[in-house]
Amino acid sequence: HTNAYDEAYQVPNEAAARLALRTQQILAHESGVPNTVDPLGGSYFLEALTDELEEEAYRYFDRIQGLGGVIPAIRKGFFQQEIANSAYRYQREIEDRERVIVGVNDFVVDEQPEFEVLRVSEASLKAQTARLNKIRRTRDSKKHAAALDRLRKACESDDNTMPFLLDAVRAKATLGEICDVMREVFGAYEEPLLY
Repeated sequence: HTNAYDEAYQVPNEAAARLALRTQQILAHESGVPNTVDPLGGSYFLEALTDELEEEAYRYFDRIQGLGGVIPAIRKGFFQQEIANSAYRYQREIEDRERVIVGVNDFVVDEQPEFEVLRVSEASLKAQTARLNKIRRTRDSKKHAAALDRLRKACESDDNTMPFLLDAVRAKATLGEICDVMREVFGAYEEPLLY
């Protein structure tokens, strides 16, 4: 998958989505990569990297187990701190030019490209709001309420919530309504301050 260049800011605009698609199409149709089952098979270098990655992953898993497992590690802020440390190291490497990012710290062009912001038309917003209001008006309110109640009970128990979540969707519950039920039961995660 190739992300559109504007995905960090917005729903991709048409030009960004097309560029991402064309990148995938070049890889698929011009590079020859998909013409073999394992294009990198037999590469001793890649095999060595894979082995190294696996060893490092198991060492990391052992560290997490040493903290008592994933949940205690989350509560201690371990993962957030690891992400923050990694992001800091990565940014330092870029700023110190130890890591080249084409177009950012090397091969930079002076002129800035035009950036097209995706604008959703007022008519589209009104049409979607009207559709949502119609669904809320015409859905079976008893089935809707019962489905959300069953979802709430499943969240409060050890039951698999997925069947109840799907029932709520079939009863025309909105994503917001479903999330509200889950938030009432599970609460909302608040990231701990690490600094």
